[in-house]
Amino acid sequence: MRHRLLCLVAVAAASLLWAAASPAATFKIDPAHTNVTFRVRHLFTMVTGRFKQFEGRIVFDESKPLETKVDGTIDVASINTDNEKRDEHLRSADFFDVERFPKITFSTSKVTDVEYTKKTAKLHGSLTMHGVERSAVLEAAFLGMGKDPWGNQRAGFRCSTTVDRKDFGLNWNKTLETGGVLVGDEVEIEIDIEAILEQ
Repeated sequence: MRHRLLCLVAVAAASLLWAAASPAATFKIDPAHTNVTFRVRHLFTMVTGRFKQFEGRIVFDESKPLETKVDGTIDVASINTDNEKRDEHLRSADFFDVERFPKITFSTSKVTDVEYTKKTAKLHGSLTMHGVERSAVLEAAFLGMGKDPWGNQRAGFRCSTTVDRKDFGLNWNKTLETGGVLVGDEVEIEIDIEAILEQ
């Protein structure tokens, strides 16, 4: 009995050592199956838009979520709100000024508030937009992992946050005759990610 118990302890210890030694995997974001969207108030309703061009990598080990690393870049000129006149205005110096500031970037610095049963966490990092760098926190969820029909290992994630556009120097607005302003300050951002394991 004692010998059997010692064997079980040895196996458990070996498993823990293997898990500690196993490297985290790097996943490359698949743009064809990823959406980067945002919502902001216009007058009385919400306008939804998205960015069509972006890239990023996620270093992830499901058993060690605190070690997760995320780096992403968005091409601002790819903004699309299904209204070309509005999109051109958003690309102009009134808003994103894409000629001077063509990229939005995010890079993690730490992970906190891991909920292992819910597979959620908070990703803290640096968000740079319109030439301004600010701290940001993304609410993140791990959605699962598995192989597609062609044998590629894929992982799914969802991230969301809300930012104040004025914190990044995006100040343009119009005052309404009835009071208030045309465009809201808070921007809700949601990112649904499907990423492929890099070989």
